[in-house]
Amino acid sequence: MMFESRSHSHANRVLPPTPVPWIPDIRASHRWSLSPLQRQRCLQGLALLLSDAIALALAWRIAAHLNQFYSPIPAQLVWWVWFGLPSLFWVFAATVLLVLAWHGLYSTTGQWRNYLKAGRLVSYVYLTSLVVSYFYDPLIDPPRSLFFSAWLASVGLIVSLRLLTTLGLRQVAQSQPVTVFLIAPRDRLEPLTQALQRRAHYRVVGRVPAEQVHTAATAQAILATQAQEVLAEGLPEADLASSLYWQLRRVGVNLRLLPSSLSMLHRRGEPEVVAGLPTLKVEAPLLSGLDYQLKRCIDFFGALLGLMALSPLLVGVAIAIKLTSPGPVFFRQERMGLNGKVFQMWKFRTMTVDAPRLQAHLESLNESQDGIMFKIKRDPRITAIGHWLRHTSIDELPQLINVLLGEMSLVGPRPLPLRDVQRFAPWHHTRHQVLPGITGLWQVSGRSEIDTFDDAVRLDLYYIDNWSLNLDLDILLETCRIILFGRGAY
Repeated sequence: MMFESRSHSHANRVLPPTPVPWIPDIRASHRWSLSPLQRQRCLQGLALLLSDAIALALAWRIAAHLNQFYSPIPAQLVWWVWFGLPSLFWVFAATVLLVLAWHGLYSTTGQWRNYLKAGRLVSYVYLTSLVVSYFYDPLIDPPRSLFFSAWLASVGLIVSLRLLTTLGLRQVAQSQPVTVFLIAPRDRLEPLTQALQRRAHYRVVGRVPAEQVHTAATAQAILATQAQEVLAEGLPEADLASSLYWQLRRVGVNLRLLPSSLSMLHRRGEPEVVAGLPTLKVEAPLLSGLDYQLKRCIDFFGALLGLMALSPLLVGVAIAIKLTSPGPVFFRQERMGLNGKVFQMWKFRTMTVDAPRLQAHLESLNESQDGIMFKIKRDPRITAIGHWLRHTSIDELPQLINVLLGEMSLVGPRPLPLRDVQRFAPWHHTRHQVLPGITGLWQVSGRSEIDTFDDAVRLDLYYIDNWSLNLDLDILLETCRIILFGRGAY
């Protein structure tokens, strides 16, 4: 019995636990230092902050100059004066900058490019100040001339300087290559690698098939290559869908996902639980179509002002074309527009008069992989001045006439010749559901560097799925940058 008792007590003895290596919470940061890409984005935020501060200071200087002819600021609202600006300015400036920061307009996400939202938030601050001033002292009446001039100048200058600052930041970013680690299905690895390597801004440093994304070897490979971004497509299902995101976030590496059309729609939804089910609600706006009507107003007045402002350039180009080659100044060609309607698109003539007839003999030299579009890098039909006009995209400026006529928009999918449309696959015609444009997402994403028409159409569909006025402004800004530095046109 003694032995059994001794044996029993021995069996119930608790053994010391085997040491388990400490694993931190997946949300905890792996390091406190910033990666090079994060430092660059912090500098972007500081540059935009400085831009907004300068815009507000200039706006109040302008408002003060205009207001001196009417009435001064009440003494009760001038508590101090710094650098020649009254205390009221400093309160407004601090409030505006804090509101913009609170809404993420200096963050490292794409929110900092939201120009229209910045102008809207500035307006909210000024309008709120009217209510605050009334409750502060109903007898104090700030000069209306100062208020309205400061308000309008602040909105205009903040949006304008943000556009210019973004233009400069993008050009600086283009000069600094980004190292990319690629994760995609096996049949997509090579096409995506080639697409990235054609852009000087990106350098592929590693890649793995999508089915290996959740392995420890992949995580180690990403760290070993010191990639700044991971580009992923077609990721397989996992118990924790955000597992890769948290791993990359801990080490300061950005994650880019190539989305499907359905996931684009998900972005527009608001999470809402209905009958115990998690759903995404995509709600129709209260004033349906107002943003599109505003787009059409911008198109009309933008085209009208553009033709007036650029008229000396247009006349000069017309004279140069007439003097350097025989034939008309303009070239008009039938293009496919909204809902399949054919219209005459205007361009400056950059080729010889018999260019359409010669194209049939040059089809064998077509460099487009799928043959849908017709493009030759050294097209013998292009005139001497035509090369320069195409390189600078000045040949497209007469399409402002098409915009005035309502046949085109400033931004939208490019209208293509009927010769190209005849070679479309059925799904390609989806791009005809919106008004065509002078420039579009396809043009600012590589223009002549895009080899297959499928890739071009996917960009057009992305534009339609994600359309907003802010996206149009973003494309117009990027178009200006590309024209200035002449990338991708021939």
